[in-house]
Amino acid sequence: MDEAWGVQYAVPRRGIPAAASFRRWIAAALARVERRGGGTVRLVDESESAALNAAYRGKHGPTNVLSFAFEAPPGLTDDYLGDLVICAPVVMREAQEQGKSPRAHFAHLVVHGILHLAGYDHLNDADAREMESREVAILAILGFEDPYRDRDEDDARDGSLSLNTRNAHVLQR
Repeated sequence: MDEAWGVQYAVPRRGIPAAASFRRWIAAALARVERRGGGTVRLVDESESAALNAAYRGKHGPTNVLSFAFEAPPGLTDDYLGDLVICAPVVMREAQEQGKSPRAHFAHLVVHGILHLAGYDHLNDADAREMESREVAILAILGFEDPYRDRDEDDARDGSLSLNTRNAHVLQR
């Protein structure tokens, strides 16, 4: 387990997984993409998420997760991957709307964010399928169900591909 990950709670912790859970999910994701490095997970409220979303993406309102990839200056080598900012109230609300446990949704968004920090993205259908297949595999190792299962069943009926992770974004830092 990579202990170089800090977990900051800028919101009340009730209903939010423990720091050890976040670190376990991060370690599983990093192992699957053969990466090492540290960073910080910051759990925030809607106002902080909205402020960051506006400042770094020019978007109004909070979002579920923001990934801030660290790019070391020339000549400096560092194992710092970056930071994840997770809006706890948005995650809790989405979990309820999607009929999944908050714990499963937090795990999914952590894995999704780590994959962004490792260089994965979902800007086109092929990249989205690659990233989602890695997410599903990592979450299965962790004992969680496929977060795209319901979407995939709907897509099989209507022949479409819709991205369920449109709120997660990576930003260079």
